[in-house]
Amino acid sequence: MSASAVARNYATTLFELAARDGNEAEYGRLIEEIGDLYANVPDFQRFLEVPAVSLFEKKEAIQAALSGRAPDLFVRFLLVIMDRHRQRALPGIALAYRDLLDEKAGRVRATVTLPFEADDRVRNEVVSALERRFEREVVPEFHEDPKILGGVIIRVGDELLDASLRRQLEQMRRELY
Repeated sequence: MSASAVARNYATTLFELAARDGNEAEYGRLIEEIGDLYANVPDFQRFLEVPAVSLFEKKEAIQAALSGRAPDLFVRFLLVIMDRHRQRALPGIALAYRDLLDEKAGRVRATVTLPFEADDRVRNEVVSALERRFEREVVPEFHEDPKILGGVIIRVGDELLDASLRRQLEQMRRELY
């Protein structure tokens, strides 16, 4: 099973636990924090991965760190992740869980790349156009990339809308030769 399939399966399980607990947003915040810690804090990642620290010690440390800060069901979920040696999937689980939350809320995420920094007017125009196109709330993430020369590149899920000047010039070059 691929890493993304594993992450989706665990995220779905966590989402079901969160729904049973009536706290999907809180579980989302917590798994995002844990996923970010694993991805961005090398000491945390080493602690979870190093064989010199026993599984029992790791689980005790996680329980102590989250005691009173996270629902018991969430902590038990993390302990199962550790029992099954799936710590590496934590960032992917966090992303897959976020996708489940978005789906339930009826929103999509869009990555928008422009050749310049977008001001509020441009941001609002892009978001409005995307919401009309996808008929859902759009959560945008704007990036600047001067290499695209002009136009815009938008990614929503698996769909890529490339209206960049660079792509148009490359296409023209291919057609001419």
